[in-house]
Amino acid sequence: MTLDMTAQSDHNPLYTSVRYKALDPRNVEMAVPTRNPRFELEVDRSRSMPLVEQISGILRTAIVEGRLKPGARLPSWLDMAAQLGVARGTVKAAYERLADESLVVASSASGTRVAAEFVRPTEPIKTNIRPPLDGLAPSYYRNPLPFQMGVPAQDAFPAKLWARIRARAVRDDAMAPVGLHDPRGNPELRAQIASYVAIARGIRCVPDQIIITGGYRNGLALAMRTLKVYGKSAWLEEPGYPITRMGLQLDDVMPVDVPVDDQGIVVELGVRRAPNAAMAIVTPGQQAPTGVVLSQDRRDALLRWAERSGAWIIEDDYLSELQLGGRAAPALAAGDPDGRVVHIGSFSKTLSPTLGLGFLVAPLSLAERFGEVAACLQPAPNSTTQLALARVLADGHYLRHLRHMKSLYRERRDALRACLPEELVSDAMGGLALLLHLPKGTDDLALSKKALARGIAPMPLSIWWTNKRKANPGFVLGIANIKKGQAKAVSRILLEVVADAFGRTRSIGFRGVRRKAEHRKPRRS
Repeated sequence: MTLDMTAQSDHNPLYTSVRYKALDPRNVEMAVPTRNPRFELEVDRSRSMPLVEQISGILRTAIVEGRLKPGARLPSWLDMAAQLGVARGTVKAAYERLADESLVVASSASGTRVAAEFVRPTEPIKTNIRPPLDGLAPSYYRNPLPFQMGVPAQDAFPAKLWARIRARAVRDDAMAPVGLHDPRGNPELRAQIASYVAIARGIRCVPDQIIITGGYRNGLALAMRTLKVYGKSAWLEEPGYPITRMGLQLDDVMPVDVPVDDQGIVVELGVRRAPNAAMAIVTPGQQAPTGVVLSQDRRDALLRWAERSGAWIIEDDYLSELQLGGRAAPALAAGDPDGRVVHIGSFSKTLSPTLGLGFLVAPLSLAERFGEVAACLQPAPNSTTQLALARVLADGHYLRHLRHMKSLYRERRDALRACLPEELVSDAMGGLALLLHLPKGTDDLALSKKALARGIAPMPLSIWWTNKRKANPGFVLGIANIKKGQAKAVSRILLEVVADAFGRTRSIGFRGVRRKAEHRKPRRS
């Protein structure tokens, strides 16, 4: 059925000619000519977009583009609803949305009219803002790629258990008294962490020394604020975690590179280069990326230097006890009688970075100051997630998960290692990564970009060095997300990328890499 309706009005040009066509009750169309070229107001019930948004969107466009002139009166709610075959409340909601945007003005006497003046939207600003950590993080909010560092095995996360415990935590948090939370973190979680680090890391502390953070970087920022190191210098391992270096520079702290050998950071060279440094940042349990454990002699020398010079030591315990080569070495803070070590831990590697939780163990002498800084500038995040994590620790799920992950990661590491040239690969980061060494002069950053284009994400090794002349090129290969049966395929892609780069080289080692890559290519039938 087609209906033609004409309404004449000297006061409302919108009603000069209204044609209403109803061919199907599910597809209603209204054409509304004005003094300007006509526009069609059409609603489609089959679309996922709500009817309110469809109506307000079409009217908004007509107003902004000038097809509905200032002062033009819109149909009443009832008329528009009847013409479109929708509820009156739907039209009312659409008009109210336009009124909130100052595009129309509603009056009981004259109805709803297009506003005389309104702010026209400007052209979007064209920008070229790079994402943070560009070149260090392959992507955000995506499934981890093979070889990607910094993420645990996604397929091994106890998702159902976590969902159940977190749902309970949401209910408990909703029923909790509405009051201020302890800015240091949930008391139950801090008590559980104090017990855990005493057993697993040998650190004797009380819950009031524990500060809940948003992870390692958040803990480092809290430590630098509390220790007042701005404008001073800090020892940093060479090679060392590039994001730590960037963080120090952004906070006006001057990094002083101190080499690492087979016993860890060379304390004597640090004393020689910066004897008055305000702090040293070290990874004593498993040096990143070399995997070296700080020897006892070096631990003693580092602690003596800190006590003698009044400096502080930041212990980045990024792996905690998640190490595949036997029992983890004790934490540096466990052997610190003078209270010069700030211990920073995280659940990003052991559980998931999406939890956004870590912790800091403050020296007893600074526990109150750390609490004050946290309260004023950096309170503990994610109260509901804290409750859930406290239950995971209290019920023993965390330790069981770590045992399972160790077994899984050993299997994945061994499977990947069997697919790579033995003479060019070594363990790193407690066995959670492998180092693939490349010849001097190799542009491993360019190779990593080529690899990323093929769906794998090896991390270039050279970016861990500040002095590029001394940098050792290669790849840091995370093993966590190399699933069973996937090792051969991803290692073949990696070796093909390397072999293509050295196709004309006479390097003895890389002739072997090329042969191995070619051997792994599927044969054509």
